[in-house]
Amino acid sequence: MMEKYDDLVPGFAETLIENAYGRHYARPGLDLKTRQIATVAALTALGGQTAPQLKANIQHARNAGASQIELIEVIYQMAIYGGMPAAINGLNAAREVFAAEG
Repeated sequence: MMEKYDDLVPGFAETLIENAYGRHYARPGLDLKTRQIATVAALTALGGQTAPQLKANIQHARNAGASQIELIEVIYQMAIYGGMPAAINGLNAAREVFAAEG
C-alpha cells in the first residue's frame, strides 16, 4: 500500500493499517475469523465498487480460517441486504480468490 498511495498521501498506508488492524481488528470480543467474515459481508453489501477490497478480505478471511462454504454463505446472505447484483459481484470475487488458491 505504501508504494501505491504514499506518494499521493504520505502516511496513508500506515494510518490505514494502524487504525483498521491495530485498533479495530485487535479489539477483544471477536476473533479474527469472525471480524474478517463481517468485513466480507459489509463489502459485499456495499456492492461492486468494493471488488478489490472484497477480494483481499476474502483472502484474509481464508487465512484466518474461514472455509469457502462459510464465505459463500455470508456472501449469499447479503443478497437480502445489498441485493442480488451485490451478491453476484461477491460470488464472482470469491470465485476468483478460490481459483487462485488452486
